[in-house]
Amino acid sequence: MKEIIEAWKRVDRNKLAAALSVIPGLGHLYKHHYLAGFGLLTVGNVLAGFIATLMALGTFGVSLFAVPLAWIAAVGWSAYMASDEHGHHPWLHVWNYHWADFIHRTKKA
Repeated sequence: MKEIIEAWKRVDRNKLAAALSVIPGLGHLYKHHYLAGFGLLTVGNVLAGFIATLMALGTFGVSLFAVPLAWIAAVGWSAYMASDEHGHHPWLHVWNYHWADFIHRTKKA
């Protein structure tokens, strides 16, 4: 089990976020960009599906494949290039947070 945890720490988070973007929005959620991730999962995917369906009438159905592929590629690239906010939210990683340091810092102020 220790080897698995050590291997997981060496994973390239950018590549994993891009791979998770097969479902657009998951890569952004993985990199802790919650507003962008939930927006892409809900509004973005519905809008991309609507545009692909609307364009299908004029493109003989080609847009049913082209638009989703372009959408997934663009969101994957965006997730790859997004800054990694992992570890910037201590309330999400309470098992790693040093509560004694927090209490010590608040007493000084």
